[in-house]
Order: sequence, then structure tokens, then C-alpha cells
Amino acid sequence: MPKPSTVAQPAELLPYLFATWPEVKRKQVRTWLKHQAVTVNGRAMTQFNHPLQPGDVVAIRDDRFAIPKTMLGAGIKIYLEDAALIVIDKPENLLSIASEAESEKTAYFQLTDYVRRGNPLGRERVWIVHRLDRETSGLMVFAKTEEAKAALQGTWDTAEKRYEAVVEGRLKGDAGTFESDLDETNPFKVRSAPRSELTRHAVTHYRVIARREWRTLVELTLETGRRHQIRVHLADAGCPIVGDKKYGAKSDPAERLGLHACALRFRHPTTGAEMKFESPMPRELSKLV
Repeated sequence: MPKPSTVAQPAELLPYLFATWPEVKRKQVRTWLKHQAVTVNGRAMTQFNHPLQPGDVVAIRDDRFAIPKTMLGAGIKIYLEDAALIVIDKPENLLSIASEAESEKTAYFQLTDYVRRGNPLGRERVWIVHRLDRETSGLMVFAKTEEAKAALQGTWDTAEKRYEAVVEGRLKGDAGTFESDLDETNPFKVRSAPRSELTRHAVTHYRVIARREWRTLVELTLETGRRHQIRVHLADAGCPIVGDKKYGAKSDPAERLGLHACALRFRHPTTGAEMKFESPMPRELSKLV
């Protein structure tokens, strides 16, 4: 592996890599970047135009195919970090953001501590772009600037958000769409209800991936992003998610909710480049089907 290099003048990451290690084939350099082998000041980078400043240390990891490579104390895995955003894989049973009952055991708190490098008086911070239920694992995006947050949230309706769920029973058909109006006035349990001023329209597309005698593995794509939307729609279909006793599940074989945010695709808030991330379903869920 090449020795680490210290940046002498401002540059973008990919041109800097080409110039610093000209003996390495450009295809290999791009492979390093794609597979999070390139680090800047010890943090993996995949964004080709990440801005480098004098004094930054650029290095190539030996274990270049170890993805994701950074894990925080709460079990949060960092898939990508650059100057504008952080993409993480959130474990189950971790709040996205603080509640009245819990302020520290959250993804938001852990990432704030991370960007401040453990200094509680630091000014660095993150902004939440969207949320996952406490019980749901999978991909989340946090912004590192207020401008990035505004840009991401302004286009979040066009982002592709896919989930995988293990459900009780056998869904009818191999694919289809769930559509209803959701009453979210009770934040702890949402329900489908006749359309009114209190409801919000919700649309979920589904595709069956695998069937077992008493369970189904299903992929879900959100057209809208309402609270507990997937959980309500699957329960309404007579196939609640395993472990989801709140919405009628009778089994809990993995001792957790069988829902995982498996894929995200969106435009980078600064560069406009298409960003795509995938997270495999945790083994304790995938082995059920």
C-alpha cells in the first residue's frame, strides 16, 4: 500500500490521488475510492470531489474491502462521510433523535459527539434529515451543514427509500400498492381512517421476494413518508411485521421488529451527484425466510 501523503495545497480528492500516486492505474484508484479504502484524516471518503485542505493526511487502507469501516459506540456504522453529510446504518432499538424520556441514547446525540470528537463544548453539529422508528434498523442520512439539510429535505420526496420486512402470513400477489389515509393524532399508534382534515394520504409499493409457509419477505418502496406507514399498511393487509405486537403481530422470532431500511438513492446536496447506498438485512431477520 502507498504511504500516507500530506496535502500541501487545496485540491479535490480524486485528482489529488491521481497526482500523488501516478504509478497506480486510475481504475485501481477509483476502486479504492468506491470501496472506502481512501481515508482523509483517518475517515473513509468516497466522494471523488471531496475538498482537501493543506495539512490533511490522505491514506489508503490495507483492509480496503471492509465496508462499512467506522463503527461508533452505539453500534452505528458510518457508510459515508464528507463535508456535507453522513450516511449511517442505525441499529434497532436506537432512537433517531431525542424524546422526552431519552436524550442521549440516540443516533443524533452519538453523531454530534462524533463530529465534535468527544468535546462537549465543540461547535460542530449535525442536522437530522429524516427519521427511522426506534425499532427499525437501516440507512439514515444526517446533514453536516444547515444548507445541506435544507437541500436534502427540499428534495427528499424524490429520493428512493426501500425497506425489507419479514411479515406474518402470505401476502396476496407478487407485487402491488397499499394506499390509505392515516390518522397520526396518536403518535404511538397510527391507524388508517376515512379521509379528513386529521389524516394524511399514504402510498406504499411492495414486491414479494420470498415466501415460506407462515412468513413472507417483502420489499417496500415509499411514495410518501408517514409515521409508521409501512407497519400500518402491512397490518391492514393481514400480514403484520414479525415482532410488531403494537400492530397485531403474534410472533417475535428474532426478538426485534422485522423491518430494515435497506436502500437509499438521492442527489448529493452540494454536487448534485447521484448517491446510492445499500445495507443487507441483518442475519437474525434474513434467516427467518
